[in-house]
Amino acid sequence: MNKLIVYTERLLIRNLRLSDLVAFHAYRSDPEVTKYQGFDVFSMMQAEDFINAQADKEFGKAGEWVQYGIENKATGQLIGDCAIKLDGNDTRLAEIGITISPNEQKKGYAKETLLSILHFLFGLDDFHRVTETVDAENIASIQLLKSVGFRQEGHFIENIFFKGKWGSEYQFAMLKREWLQLNLS
Repeated sequence: MNKLIVYTERLLIRNLRLSDLVAFHAYRSDPEVTKYQGFDVFSMMQAEDFINAQADKEFGKAGEWVQYGIENKATGQLIGDCAIKLDGNDTRLAEIGITISPNEQKKGYAKETLLSILHFLFGLDDFHRVTETVDAENIASIQLLKSVGFRQEGHFIENIFFKGKWGSEYQFAMLKREWLQLNLS
């Protein structure tokens, strides 16, 4: 296990730190950001507690979500966060998620983050599969996943009681061999 640090052309993906608190709270307290997320709006104290709980987590522990900050390298500012959870029974499988601040959306940062996470995971020896579960109404996330080659594998109808109502979800997945095929073409 070790700290995950990934560099892209414009971004640094790294552990969250307390200096991220103001920016992290700004978007995690926005109801539009949390609309399709498994969390609700954060208070400043909840945001601080969350960052403290995540700051020293290391990649590689089965069954544990690890949340990483997405930093704009040019400004040094946190613009979002992403998460990876290795399967509790098989660390060759992972689930991922990405949240981008509304001020930074529609600039390609989510796609850049997603591609870098896939590159990292599929670069691991014997790694096999990545999934993401997304609210069926979250059109932007669905389009993002399809744009990088994820397959829709499931449509779960009213499978989750979520923020006061029944919600439906899609599950998307990509296998290492599919990733390699896409990136060798």
